Amino acid sequence: MLSVQQLQINGRRGDLLPATSLQVRRGELLLVAGDGQDQRTALALALSGRMKPSNGVLSWDTTTKTKKIRLASALVDSPGVNEPEQHLSVRDLVTEDLSLIPRRYRGALLSKPWLKVNSFEDIAGLWIEQLPAARRLELLTALALADPATDLLVLDSPDRHSADPAAWLPRLQALASDAGRPLAVVAVVGALADNWTGSAAVIGNSVTHPPEPEAEAAPAEPKPPTAVEPKAKHAAQAAPEAPAATTAAAQPDHENLQRTAK
Repeated sequence: MLSVQQLQINGRRGDLLPATSLQVRRGELLLVAGDGQDQRTALALALSGRMKPSNGVLSWDTTTKTKKIRLASALVDSPGVNEPEQHLSVRDLVTEDLSLIPRRYRGALLSKPWLKVNSFEDIAGLWIEQLPAARRLELLTALALADPATDLLVLDSPDRHSADPAAWLPRLQALASDAGRPLAVVAVVGALADNWTGSAAVIGNSVTHPPEPEAEAAPAEPKPPTAVEPKAKHAAQAAPEAPAATTAAAQPDHENLQRTAK
């Protein structure tokens, strides 16, 4: 299984590859979507052990050693890295790629037998630029698998040759699900196919963002002044007039209250 945690690569001014996490098992096809070609290529190079990440953990089965990951993987058709030159013929490309396979596996460096066994005789005389997208992918993946040590296929932007997923998706699904040689297959693409329901990830899916500052609480609106009931007038004013027949003992207190009110 290929396991990636917080994989990140520094660039000159920013992240060449923002933090990304994913995993894919043998027998499984994983599509990883990313907007920029530089990001897609950086991820493909890192996943195949051809570029050392700045941060994060990359492991294949039980190893994290870059060399072992590189030996177990094949990088396919990466723009500006190992995409075939357009002026090459299919025959020359096959001869060139077979020469890169360890000697104990490659046999004689002859393209004709290989083209025949793998059913590519019909395109042997064509230039690379003449190949339809689907046929190109078949050829390049077959060459990658000529090395029996390859268990992991990493494809860089296979969708750039055709807007139709039918030109590349069925081939990759067939390779991943081949019972005779189950592979872990990762395709780094510009966008996920509309009908894709399998495993998927997005470049930058593990970027952490600083928490947003809490919004300042709005100042409380001043409460309207509470209506204050007017103070009761002095008891002397509120009191009803004393009856004429007020007792002499009560009169002095009444006069004092009147003086206080004045």
